[in-house]
Amino acid sequence: MRLVFLAAVIGLLTACANLPADRTKTSPIVLGQSHALPSEVYGTEREINVYAPEKPDWVEGPLPVLFVVDGGQEQDFVHLAGLSHLTLVNGERVPMIVVGVRTEDRYGEIVPDPQNERFAAEFEGYGGADGFRRHLTEEVVPFIEARFETGRHVLTGESLAGLFVLDTALRTPGAFDDYIAISPSLWWDDRRLAREAPVLLKDWQGEDKRLYLTMADEGGAMQRGLDEVLAAIETASPEGLELRYVDRRGEDSHATIYHGAVRDALQGMFGYPPYEQGPQPWWNEVTD
Repeated sequence: MRLVFLAAVIGLLTACANLPADRTKTSPIVLGQSHALPSEVYGTEREINVYAPEKPDWVEGPLPVLFVVDGGQEQDFVHLAGLSHLTLVNGERVPMIVVGVRTEDRYGEIVPDPQNERFAAEFEGYGGADGFRRHLTEEVVPFIEARFETGRHVLTGESLAGLFVLDTALRTPGAFDDYIAISPSLWWDDRRLAREAPVLLKDWQGEDKRLYLTMADEGGAMQRGLDEVLAAIETASPEGLELRYVDRRGEDSHATIYHGAVRDALQGMFGYPPYEQGPQPWWNEVTD
């Protein structure tokens, strides 16, 4: 019996060895290109990821550019590049060039330097937003403009990156054309950005700028800070700023808000009118 079993095993192994090699051809799915951009701000190379679709015939003018804070390959670049690719399929809005700007240490790169003593002591090493802003405006944007004909420049980010986006919109509005700040971490530094908003908006100077703000169900100092920013904008009513606020407290959490909110923001900024289907075809009519 053992000899029979052993013979069967040997026969099976021999048969497997004689099977033809897997002839299935494989190739990588390429979504874009990753660049190692030399940075004088940081004194090293920085990862910049770019999705640049071919401009369809039905698009007039240069494509807008979406600059993504926290845009590394394992961060938010891939899913936002996918949103732009989707527009080539469904035509719901203008396709975009997507530029993912990776953060190596987001806590030490995109957060405004703390002034509150308690925050400075508790969050040692946090800060660096001014340097990252220079990296964007002096290095990343020129790198993209040298390679592509570009339309409006849009800056987006969520959470701490959302705080950076809003901070940029209020302090240096000329840096970009449009701003999408999703669940910005306005709790930071005892809501300093919200507290400073009235003063910043008093001297705010921008032309044809758009700001999209939204918050999930985080509540607490985040929602309080956003309410204060919204009130400051309403009071100042700065010329040249178009604000859109969407309250998502009842439908999203901090973990789920980003993808859908970005799509909504971009649809409002660059969307085409709804497609007119016309009469229902006979095969889609209900007859019973």
